[in-house]
Amino acid sequence: MPTRYRPRVDPDALVALDTHVHIECDAHGHLSLDQELMDASAAYFRADHPRTPTLEQTAEHYRARNMAAVVFTVDATTGLGRPPLSSEEIAERAAEHADVLLPFGSVDPLRGAAAVRQARRLAEEYGVLGFKFHPSLQNFAPNDPAHHPLWETLQELGTVALFHTGQTGIGAGLPGGRGIKLRYSDPMLLDDVAADFPHLTMVLAHPSVPWVDSSISIATHKANVYIDLSGWSPKYFPPQLVRQANGPLRHKVLFGSDFPVLAPDRWLADFARLDIKDEVRPLILKENALRMLRLEKPRPDRPPGGRVAP
Repeated sequence: MPTRYRPRVDPDALVALDTHVHIECDAHGHLSLDQELMDASAAYFRADHPRTPTLEQTAEHYRARNMAAVVFTVDATTGLGRPPLSSEEIAERAAEHADVLLPFGSVDPLRGAAAVRQARRLAEEYGVLGFKFHPSLQNFAPNDPAHHPLWETLQELGTVALFHTGQTGIGAGLPGGRGIKLRYSDPMLLDDVAADFPHLTMVLAHPSVPWVDSSISIATHKANVYIDLSGWSPKYFPPQLVRQANGPLRHKVLFGSDFPVLAPDRWLADFARLDIKDEVRPLILKENALRMLRLEKPRPDRPPGGRVAP
């Protein structure tokens, strides 16, 4: 039987909870992307630190900072024609670092019923808390009815579905972007999913450039939709996103770095200089994520995992 993950995160001890961290190298040295895509991504983000830390190194990186991290890979078997990292292995290894790591799984939606079966197994047997999808990299339209059985299963399981939205550094600068289509990451495709599966908790990853206003609109309109702020330094956030995070969406916005392409130290340093209200900062840095993941400690005025309307 697999080792089932059970979180041991202490919410009170956390400085922050990073909701967007990639595992891009497994224990056998296998990379999530081929070298051309890895090099293009590194050039796009101009990362000045190791690009492929192991899961154990990632755990130590966050433990040293009194932070927790949601970790995952992306299964783009069909889209890339490349074997993915094992979500099962990531979940089992994360169980050894359950004080700082929170594993999400990933399945290839284009595998149909096999993806549904794998998602159920990852949640029920391995204990993953959610699933990561990258529609452009995985080459699928999230609102295609063919994927309804997958979204229905994730809704039933009570897991989070985190979707890449907007521009991607993967394939950037290559001829034809290596065939990766940005339109699949238009967040308006996810508005259909959020409407059709109202009890599926969804996260729109990144500021969704060039569709940031769409993401803001969806998160404002749909109680089951959050936005994570990963992949961009806060100093480059669109001003309308900052305004909404400070007000109507203060309970719907999440800290995410996109480590290892963007280090949490840099993100947090730039966030400290952002014009965010003092009472909103802890919401973004950890409290919203703890509530979304049902990891918050019980409070007399609110049951565990209770949703807060924007």
